Amino acid sequence: MKKIFFSVLLTLAVVCAQAQAKVNPVIKEFGAVYEVPNAQEKPDSKMDYKILVDITDAADKPDTINVYLEAAATLYNLHAVGGVLPENIHMVVVFHKMATYSIFSNEKYQQKFKVDNPNLPMLKALSDAGVKFFVCGQTMIKAKIPESSIAPEVKVATSALTTLTTYQLKGYAMINFK
Repeated sequence: MKKIFFSVLLTLAVVCAQAQAKVNPVIKEFGAVYEVPNAQEKPDSKMDYKILVDITDAADKPDTINVYLEAAATLYNLHAVGGVLPENIHMVVVFHKMATYSIFSNEKYQQKFKVDNPNLPMLKALSDAGVKFFVCGQTMIKAKIPESSIAPEVKVATSALTTLTTYQLKGYAMINFK
């Protein structure tokens, strides 16, 4: 009887653990989310989502990823787990101020912080999913950061402010993770 009880208990524990396991539907290494099958409000799988992410802060420590960049990966995966196809998720991420450090090339990041840039794999994964990245040209000029010092996935914009307003006027919904 004890064996049956513990067997049932173990099976129940495994099923519960699996039900609460995080998933990564599109961005496989970052931004894990929970499936919520009983959710009454979900993303509309028939919509085209235009998402504009404004990132201004760097990671708390140089050897950790930028939590705001990971929040963008989470946001992407949340739409995907909600049933939105990747071709209907149009995301633009704009970096400025201290967030610019997050997009340094590994060489520049090592030079400044003495560690590898932990954000580069996430930038690549998001870029591979179609996410566009821009950095504020005003920040780069003011801080004397050459374009060769940033990750290849990131393009230079005239400014963060004009990029944000332009994409908002194109119908993108702005998200600021702060």
